[in-house]
Amino acid sequence: MIAIRKVSKRFGSKWALRDVNLDLAQGEFLSLFGPNGAGKTTLMRIIATLSKPTSGAVTLNGVPTTRAGGAVRHQLGLVSHQTLLYPDLTAQENLQFFGRMYDVPALPDRVNEVLDLVGLFARRHDPVRTYSRGMQQRLAIARAIIHDPGIMLLDEPYTGLDPHAAEILRGVLQRLVFQDRTVIMTTHDLERGLELCDRVAILANGRIAFEARREEIDVEDFANIYRDHVAA
Repeated sequence: MIAIRKVSKRFGSKWALRDVNLDLAQGEFLSLFGPNGAGKTTLMRIIATLSKPTSGAVTLNGVPTTRAGGAVRHQLGLVSHQTLLYPDLTAQENLQFFGRMYDVPALPDRVNEVLDLVGLFARRHDPVRTYSRGMQQRLAIARAIIHDPGIMLLDEPYTGLDPHAAEILRGVLQRLVFQDRTVIMTTHDLERGLELCDRVAILANGRIAFEARREEIDVEDFANIYRDHVAA
């Protein structure tokens, strides 16, 4: 489903990524850990076709992202630090707008379904600018799944969420796992990151420093592994 081959990215004289290699089969869930500045967001933007690598390649279902058109982007759902929402539109209007972009069938029903899923149905007619940061992040998750993508990219999705919103996000992630979606999630939270994933990887100084199957590690062991690789 996702093949990342020797991907490097340079900004001026600084290398954000160096020779990153990863493969994900359909239905796999990868939690990507790493400190600030490790290159996680840069990698996610490249996978999401929002940025091009300096060298190397990413393919989604065998199609290079450099040649990505609407059909490829239709497979992607992205939750990032930016909500990508229109603050003066209501939650319902935002989702209708994005749903039309993706030609979502039975759009009114789908909008209501995802609003209910993220716990915002009762606030659907309120402008997004009146929402708390946590509520905006929940709506961003609804935006990302409105078109039922096969690949979900979640860049630090728990950031800014209160406990209630975090529990809603956990439910959404469980649903994605149940539906056999392919997921990459970056996070600083070791316990949450390990909860639902099939595989883990650590990105440090722009390189994949560690990779393993989830069943091969436990939370306590992984905390030590993480510290060792991040400090190296």
